[in-house]
Amino acid sequence: MAKVGDKVPNATLRMLGPEGPKPITTEELFAPGKKVVAFALPGAFTPTCSAKHVPGFVSEFDKLKGKGVDTIACISVNDAFVMGAWGKDQKVGDKVMMLGDGNGEFTQAMGLTMDGSKFGLGTRSQRYAMIVNDGVIKDLFVEKPGAFEVSSAENVLKHL
Repeated sequence: MAKVGDKVPNATLRMLGPEGPKPITTEELFAPGKKVVAFALPGAFTPTCSAKHVPGFVSEFDKLKGKGVDTIACISVNDAFVMGAWGKDQKVGDKVMMLGDGNGEFTQAMGLTMDGSKFGLGTRSQRYAMIVNDGVIKDLFVEKPGAFEVSSAENVLKHL
């Protein structure tokens, strides 16, 4: 599993743009000189993710930006089309980048997969949040299965 002090692993994520899915590498997203808050979750349109996780980062956007955060990114093992539709549903606007890790490559490289097959979800991401400075993980908040505490926007704010 990735840990504090590690460089964010290289992978390509996808974001839905006007012309369709657009690749964004983790090297671009977590580039030197950038402070990024990224949070990952098991799936778009799922209950806790839709009711609490994404809305928390949208509502705390101004406070996060006030702490010097350049980018807030939501990552899920879903395709860019689903992430784009979910972003519209959640009214994220330009506040949160909705990034699809469709093949789970980034999630695997982070060592933060979970087996959701008993729920019909297959391999997904564990719920976590991280603060990344200059491409290096400064803080990493991984939830216990079924929990939603340490990866919340409110907890992340306490560590910025």
